[in-house]
Amino acid sequence: MPVPVPELGSYNFVQETKEDLPWADLITLDFSLYGTPEGNQQLAKTLIKAVREDGFFYVKNFNISQERVNRQFAIGKQLYETPLEEKLKYVPQGLDEGAFNGYVPAGRRILDPVSGLRDRVEVYNIPKFNGDFKHEHPEAAQQHLPEIEEFARSLHTEVLDPLHTILAIALGLPEDYLKNIHKYEVKSEDHLRYMKYGKFSPEENQKLNGLWGRGHTDLGTFTLLFRQPVAALQIRNHTTGEWSWVKPQDGTLTVNTCDALSFLTAGYVKSTVHRVAVPPKDQQHVDRLGLLYFSRPNNDVELKTIKESPVLREQGFVENEFEKSGNPVPTMETWTFAKQKWQRTKNVARGDKKFENAQILPGWNEKVYA
Repeated sequence: MPVPVPELGSYNFVQETKEDLPWADLITLDFSLYGTPEGNQQLAKTLIKAVREDGFFYVKNFNISQERVNRQFAIGKQLYETPLEEKLKYVPQGLDEGAFNGYVPAGRRILDPVSGLRDRVEVYNIPKFNGDFKHEHPEAAQQHLPEIEEFARSLHTEVLDPLHTILAIALGLPEDYLKNIHKYEVKSEDHLRYMKYGKFSPEENQKLNGLWGRGHTDLGTFTLLFRQPVAALQIRNHTTGEWSWVKPQDGTLTVNTCDALSFLTAGYVKSTVHRVAVPPKDQQHVDRLGLLYFSRPNNDVELKTIKESPVLREQGFVENEFEKSGNPVPTMETWTFAKQKWQRTKNVARGDKKFENAQILPGWNEKVYA
């Protein structure tokens, strides 16, 4: 049952864009089918098509009310209204070394080397509530912590556990195979994120070549993105390399596949390249507040190809990049902090090739996409 909650102001979403953008035609998984052998098989076929072709898909009927989602956006709004001086007290120690739980201030990246224009992205990450992490947050979050915990845990039971079950079926694995390496009570670097993209002036946007954030992949298993109407998210087609916009859909979650899942399946499930574009002109006057959840395997999981999958064997997906190169296969913990350290590199200017193609572990060079 949802926990009792303190009073919280409402959150008003802005109007959707009226511009006719090239929207991606994404598959929707209907979780009302989940829970029966027939329904799970149907969902497995739909999911494997979605993750193989697009890597992004929608989920609907996932048993979390829009009211509860709206309250999380309202908490995020309050959190970012907290004075900067107070938020800076919650910057994680070791941020430059890959630490990420807590507050990450804006301005760490140079978006336009000529003018020196920097990013305006603020991030607040809240880790698991399984006893492995301290929970000391600004009052805007701390006073709602029981509600935040209930919400984060429900994402596991109502969204991630079903996704892991359905994907295991699609790969010919025991239904609990992927759930067993994503247990909530075992330490992992999952986190709930409130993310604010501060707006730029029209003149500043012109200097950014249409992009607030360049193309990249996420490092975990699945990323969950809750609907918010400021259009900016774009995805890169696996086959054509073309970019298209992801349309906010009422009553849905947007989900994308990530690096760890690609390693575990030797590339059968690809990690999806995505970026954040300058919003359409009728939405450039507002900040963009995001609510996300990042799912990751338990820290001690080795990111080696799942040999037990008959589907992967039959399709010839038997070695990932680390295995092919003969380099040590990292655990999820090692992979997480290697990539987070790279992602958190301070004062990098857009176009710095040394950074954009850096080797973060033996056998793996990162890549930034246009």
